[in-house]
Amino acid sequence: MPSLIESYEYCHELTQRTAHNFRFSFLTLPPDKRRAMDALYAFNRITDDLGDEEDVAIELRRTRLAAWRESLRFVLKIRAGHDGQWVPGTNVTGLADGMNPTLRIHHGEQSSSPGTDVIGTFSDHPAHAAIADTVAQYKIPHEYLFDVIDGVEMDLYPSEVATFDDLQRYCYHVAGAVGLCCIHIWGFRDDKAIPLATDCGLALQLTNILRDIGEDADVGRIYLPREELDRFGYSPDDLRNHVMNDQFLSLMRFQTERAKSFYARAEQLFDYLEPAGKPILRAMIDIYGGLLREIERRNFDVYSKRVSLPKWKKLWYATRAMIFSR
Repeated sequence: MPSLIESYEYCHELTQRTAHNFRFSFLTLPPDKRRAMDALYAFNRITDDLGDEEDVAIELRRTRLAAWRESLRFVLKIRAGHDGQWVPGTNVTGLADGMNPTLRIHHGEQSSSPGTDVIGTFSDHPAHAAIADTVAQYKIPHEYLFDVIDGVEMDLYPSEVATFDDLQRYCYHVAGAVGLCCIHIWGFRDDKAIPLATDCGLALQLTNILRDIGEDADVGRIYLPREELDRFGYSPDDLRNHVMNDQFLSLMRFQTERAKSFYARAEQLFDYLEPAGKPILRAMIDIYGGLLREIERRNFDVYSKRVSLPKWKKLWYATRAMIFSR
């Protein structure tokens, strides 16, 4: 089992390698909160990757997510029981009562088929110590992490998003719950921050959905509500065929304006954050708001080329956020 320092280093390296937008905003934080955000990002990245392995059968992905969930549940319990200290050499064993025995991990092995060579074992995952330490240190409610895993499981069996309420429920699991974890790390002074953090996560996730609308449709995922597609006369087949027409432009203008309304809600979160958390929120809103503006600038052409911001602009937003905080 890696030491706590090694675990945080693993999370930092994973963040640097894969967090193409978020890692710039992390630069605005003091070192202790920055490494906590590395651990939180690592949790989300690992969970997403377990659900997104397209070359792995869906049922096996579901099984791996269940094993990841139970290993996480156990290390959080271990960490909570040692007065804030991670215990080197801790392995996941004797998992929650009533757990499916095919998922029980014991000293790096499954108790029954399928074997660990198929499922994979998380008993000594290098991110465990850092994730558990961050959750305990910042008193992050455990259910937020399990809500994120629930959200990734939703994507294993895509169902039609009928209404915006359906989309909001999905976005809470994959983004809003993450926002709630974030404000515990950043520090907040009033419970009024909680719904605003959820709205901030929704704004960022709506931006992701609009940016990736074509790529998602290609793999059978359509997140825009069916009632809104119907309202604008744009069909799921049009989406899958990447049709750019007047109906699509009207639909995208509507979606973009709604995302902006949630960014406006997110701006209210500054009133309830501790000073250390304000620069990172500013950087996140500016970077993802910048993506939304770039989508508009391209006249909503998200099909021909992936929308992104250059590295220098993301660094500028992070630098400006630090200046803003002073």
